[in-house]
Amino acid sequence: MAYTNKKTGQIDDGLVREVVTLVQTQVQDEVSQLQTEDDDSTASTNLSRFRINEIVESSVPKKKRRLVGLGRRTRSVPPSSAPPPFVDPEVLTAQLKDKDDRISLLETQMAAQQAGYEAQRRLNQQMMEMMQRMYPNEVFPNVPDP
Repeated sequence: MAYTNKKTGQIDDGLVREVVTLVQTQVQDEVSQLQTEDDDSTASTNLSRFRINEIVESSVPKKKRRLVGLGRRTRSVPPSSAPPPFVDPEVLTAQLKDKDDRISLLETQMAAQQAGYEAQRRLNQQMMEMMQRMYPNEVFPNVPDP
């Protein structure tokens, strides 16, 4: 906790005051974004302590690998006993479907590329055969397929 002036209740250190304001703003923005995404659901919009710590670590200036005003963090991962943050199963299902769709699209693109490579290989082979028929006394280098 930052030191505050007892009369005004304000944080004395200007840098710490700016960081606290910035972190509070970012947390509020993220919470409001979660509320916007979950208009119809009653899912909790509280951020996990781990996520708030991530916001603090990304916002606080660092000097010699220390967080200015906070010192050094001993770890950036939650303890193993901490429960994972709640994620709506519908969100996970939608993410999996999106990934499956992307994988399917990439597989289709790869198949099209392979077909193009195969067609080019056959064309190259036909050209080599034609050149060997046209110039039977010439020795052509055997170039392997890529």
